[in-house]
Amino acid sequence: MLLLSACGQAEASSATGNEPAKGTAAQSSDALNETAKEPMAKTLYITVNGKKISATLVENSSTRALVEKLAAGPITYEAHDYGDFEKVGELPWSLPRNDENITTVPGDLILYLGKNFVIYYDTNQWDFTRIGRVDGKSQAELKTFLNAGKGNVKITLSLE
Repeated sequence: MLLLSACGQAEASSATGNEPAKGTAAQSSDALNETAKEPMAKTLYITVNGKKISATLVENSSTRALVEKLAAGPITYEAHDYGDFEKVGELPWSLPRNDENITTVPGDLILYLGKNFVIYYDTNQWDFTRIGRVDGKSQAELKTFLNAGKGNVKITLSLE
């Protein structure tokens, strides 16, 4: 079984040539850069154990590529707990990276190293690509939804 770590050392530059922000404080989820990351008019749906929740995607080349891939149909991947703060699993394809230094909060959707989809149920800080944010769920609700700390889950991502 291959386990992927979402807290390894990030590479210096992304596949798109963007580099993490330099000389800036970590950005919280509540302080998104308005010029580069306005929410798209797209909603992502996340299904675990037959329960579906929605998330709002940010605007960047990573989310545009994700929406393009999901337009062909939903995907399901296996995710595991990592560090008592996230569920992480490998996508079937790589997406462009738009890494920046981010301090995550519960509900953040993150792309790690271009291929790992991460749903946070607690905080962490690293160079990540922001994908979006789960809509209207508390930390406790997210932990229950993701079966946090209780083993692997199959997660389905879809546009419907």
